[in-house]
Amino acid sequence: MARPRRLEDLAAQLTDAVAPRAKSLIITVYGDAILPHGGSAWLGGLIDLMALFGMSERIVRTSVFRLCKDDWLTNTQIGRRSFYRVTDSGKERFEAADRRIYAPLVRDWDRGWDLLMVPPNSLDAETRDALKRELVWQGFGAASPTVYAHPNCDEAAMRRLLAELGVADRIVHMKATLDRSSGFGSLRDLVRGCWDVDQLEHDYVAFLDRFRPLWTALDTADQPDLRASFVVRTLMIHDFRRILLRDPMLPPDLLSADWPGQESRMLTRNLYRRLTAPSDAYLMSVLTTANGPLPEAQPSFYARFGGLLDSEPAAAIG
Repeated sequence: MARPRRLEDLAAQLTDAVAPRAKSLIITVYGDAILPHGGSAWLGGLIDLMALFGMSERIVRTSVFRLCKDDWLTNTQIGRRSFYRVTDSGKERFEAADRRIYAPLVRDWDRGWDLLMVPPNSLDAETRDALKRELVWQGFGAASPTVYAHPNCDEAAMRRLLAELGVADRIVHMKATLDRSSGFGSLRDLVRGCWDVDQLEHDYVAFLDRFRPLWTALDTADQPDLRASFVVRTLMIHDFRRILLRDPMLPPDLLSADWPGQESRMLTRNLYRRLTAPSDAYLMSVLTTANGPLPEAQPSFYARFGGLLDSEPAAAIG
């Protein structure tokens, strides 16, 4: 019988397998770990954290500079130290993503749909392409070149997008309800035409293959290594986020009975519960703010995935 692999070994293996890019990984670290603790951190501590993933100081500095230009982060200089916090715009974007990433396992569907209709010739080519790209990232499917559909739309995020693109007064938002007498057969065919369900299924299966060994490693470890816990938690959320933000979160009625997306969410929730305490303890030992140590996580943090029942605030490291 094969011996379970250590968490530290899996952390190194997963870093190679996930192969995150620095800018995107920093967004994950801020959204998943730093924002619940106030959203601000000293650049030196962030550089130390990113070194765990093989990121050099130079690439971290460059990535943070670009995130400031993109209005994710803003800089406060105190003496020779730079502290970077999440902007108000960044918080809104993180909150929209969080509502999808950390959602409870079970969600109800009233068989309603949100439809966005783009009048022909109402947008120039550049704006039309940007609208399509951003709507796809929010999980909308293109039912036609001028109609986008979503069964579980985040209306706040959708309206913010339309406002940012300056097209809110040119897009028609309508609500529709499925005719229950027609069943789901033709709707499932339409779904496969609007979304690349096969690719999503492939990506979720690959995610399960990568992260299932973590459960065995954690189950056999008396005290999980704090640093390795932070690395694997970050890589797991980063990988899950990359798939999930392309997932329209279609209701179970429209998917196969063995859809791996739900299984991936369950694994992520269970692992996250086990990793929260040790990974947060490591985070708080590395990062500082302009006001001193990183504060404890906000209460809302422990509501992720429907409740981190096995988690408690991270203890100080002696």
